Amino acid sequence: MDTVNTIFILSGLLIGLSVLASRLSSLVGFPLLLIFLGLGMLAGEDGLLGIEFDNYSLAFVFGHVALAMILLDGGLRTRLKTFRVGFRPALSLATLGVFITSGIVGVLAMWIFDLTLMEGLLVGAIVGSTDAAAVFSMLSGRGVNLNERVGATLEIESGTNDPMAIFLTLVLVEMLVGELSGTVDTLLLLVQQFGLGLVIGVGGGWLSGKLLRWVDLAPGLYSLLALALGFSVFGITSFFGGSGFLAI
Repeated sequence: MDTVNTIFILSGLLIGLSVLASRLSSLVGFPLLLIFLGLGMLAGEDGLLGIEFDNYSLAFVFGHVALAMILLDGGLRTRLKTFRVGFRPALSLATLGVFITSGIVGVLAMWIFDLTLMEGLLVGAIVGSTDAAAVFSMLSGRGVNLNERVGATLEIESGTNDPMAIFLTLVLVEMLVGELSGTVDTLLLLVQQFGLGLVIGVGGGWLSGKLLRWVDLAPGLYSLLALALGFSVFGITSFFGGSGFLAI
């Protein structure tokens, strides 16, 4: 069987199973992300399908595209009322909370895996952010209803903690390879990442909203245009050295 047909068959099979798994998750209350991880392990080289994949560059690109799409979808679904209710606690959790979590996990990783402090902190930064989608999936499956403030906090925090975790990861990687020398460089990188991400994100979002209200398209094309505009904002911000994840 040629490679193209194999890719179509495997892609269709994995996407179909993932969609059906979302229904299974809602019925039994099992976290959807764990089901996805299980499907990935079964499809991998040690699993049933035995797919061998070691193209890290391609995985990096797909991961960026997927995370950008997830953050864009979350941003478009978040109402202004939600920001008024839960912005302050969410911002604290997404910045200081991620920093503290990364530090605690980093120290434990250093102790358990016999790593240096920088290597341990890097492990902590990688797993420092959380995903509210997994929390909502688990809680809704068990019939737990969140009050408005807690739900709003989780919703906003899920879309704003990734930029901080990614920033910490970048800083620690650059420190380990010797490309970042001290506190001043770190602060400048922080200002650049979050400053440009905020300015270009707000400006691009405002212009995108104006364009989407002005242009007359077939109903199905609005979502594609919104996706294209979001990706453009992400790419422009990243090109100038800002946080594309914060912007989108």
